[in-house]
Amino acid sequence: MSWQAYVDDNLVGTGKVAKAAIFGLNGSLWATSPDFAISGEEANKLISAFKDVSDIAANGLYLEGNKFVFLRNPDQSIYARNGATGITAFKTSQAVLVGYYNENQQAGNCNSVVEALGTYLVGAGF
Repeated sequence: MSWQAYVDDNLVGTGKVAKAAIFGLNGSLWATSPDFAISGEEANKLISAFKDVSDIAANGLYLEGNKFVFLRNPDQSIYARNGATGITAFKTSQAVLVGYYNENQQAGNCNSVVEALGTYLVGAGF
């Protein structure tokens, strides 16, 4: 399966994630929703937050130029929110998955979908 198919089918295709992207740990974009424009700088800041969340905890996380308030980071995930919208990010050994939920979707559903795919990819060696 292609990385784009993971975004289209396993994340956005569930209806529980509005937009999604997959980045390599070096910040390279592997796949994205056509309407999800995360800059390279934003992706790198998110990726580095998996080592140390202090910067995004103090200053927020910016994606698509919008500020998200850091909520928590259990295990391999980072949760952040901007009003009724938010993101779930999951780190594997080679990539970071980012799922965005809108005001018509539930945070917990987005978390479950992103983390389930991330856990599958970890098991597959990614």
